[in-house]
Amino acid sequence: MSGPILALRGVTKSYPQGGLLDRLLGRASNFVALDDVTLQIARGDVVGIVGESGSGKSTLASLAVGLTRPTTGEILLDGEPLAALMRDHAGPWRRRIQMVFQDSGSALNPRKTIARCLAQTLALRGVPRATREDESMALLALVGLGSEMAPRLPHELSGGQRQRVGLARALAMKPDILIADEPVSSLDVSLQAQVINLLSRLTRELGLTLLFISHDLAVVRTLCTRIIVMRKGRIVEEGPCLDVLARPAHPYTQLLISSVPKGIAGRRAPAAAAASATSSVG
Repeated sequence: MSGPILALRGVTKSYPQGGLLDRLLGRASNFVALDDVTLQIARGDVVGIVGESGSGKSTLASLAVGLTRPTTGEILLDGEPLAALMRDHAGPWRRRIQMVFQDSGSALNPRKTIARCLAQTLALRGVPRATREDESMALLALVGLGSEMAPRLPHELSGGQRQRVGLARALAMKPDILIADEPVSSLDVSLQAQVINLLSRLTRELGLTLLFISHDLAVVRTLCTRIIVMRKGRIVEEGPCLDVLARPAHPYTQLLISSVPKGIAGRRAPAAAAASATSSVG
């Protein structure tokens, strides 16, 4: 299918500030989390979205996955308005966009085994009960986990293992678009590298379109082919990842890169960058 798989057209998201008294007295105001954002994501793109805290990265993610709706503007999935698709709450659009969250611990039900968690997700996709166990084991293998993880509860897994389970659960829906919101920021260096390498392999093997949200330029450089730089709810720069990091045009992008210790933001080989991706710019 031609055209972008995901597009935002003039999207703004604002939230009211102040309490009831402020509104009664006419003192209420709006906080603009996303301000007139327009972008296109091509099928198979691996896009890094970067910026400091409060730049609008996570708001963009929640809008794209349908967790919240824009105040103004339009979001399109393969050319169809997402607002219209969302009228069918359990429609096929929902499986097409999946999200991996930053906090793998709170994203998993602490009372459900990994096997049950995956089986319930497969049931939502309509997988017959007789084949759910086999598919669950295949999903665990896909993300580099053994079948011995299946009967365990989330607290019995390491942070890296929980993040892989979260990824397996997202992949259980066979999505076209995967949105990863700071998926490695809570992991130590070696686990970061493992998850990044896993995402890189899966995007190649499964043909996923990936939106990778991060404040870490080293990780984005390693994984992504395209980069979008956000500041105060706006896109200030975008383009091929290596080009933008090597020759940033916007002063804010230049500031982000200059705040990273020398050598991390674009001078190391990708494998070395993944192994040392601990710097933060936000």
